[in-house]
Amino acid sequence: MKVNSIIFIAGFIVAFAAGYLFFGGNSAADQGGQDTGKQEETANDQTDASGEQGAADEKTSEGEKVVPAEAEPLSRNNCLSCHAVESLGAEGGTTGPDLSNAYNVVEDKHGKPLEEFLKEPTSAVMSTVIGDNPLEDEERKAIIESLKKAAE
Repeated sequence: MKVNSIIFIAGFIVAFAAGYLFFGGNSAADQGGQDTGKQEETANDQTDASGEQGAADEKTSEGEKVVPAEAEPLSRNNCLSCHAVESLGAEGGTTGPDLSNAYNVVEDKHGKPLEEFLKEPTSAVMSTVIGDNPLEDEERKAIIESLKKAAE
């Protein structure tokens, strides 16, 4: 019985240490990624001799997505966490469908106009999402305008 307990404890320690090293340790690569982000941030703050910001402004730190102005209402309301809008150049999640043509197809697909759908969605997922965080009238109008531009 004592031998089994010792083997169990030793196995636990080895497994814990391996898990820490594999999943949670601060490796040199992790620290290097943080340093790179700081270097890019510094590069973005620098200006050229004419006083204008240089090409470094167009770059973002790793993992950061640039949201086009037309898609900003979708980003503000977390639509892009599940949906992309390729026609606006807005990268987003892949959980939900691309919203490039949503302005034209929501009524046929869900049985109500887009504005009504955004107030009371008929799909289970969207009714949960919007039910937990209802849209203000101004935000709903801004989303509809973004989706209208996307469908053009």
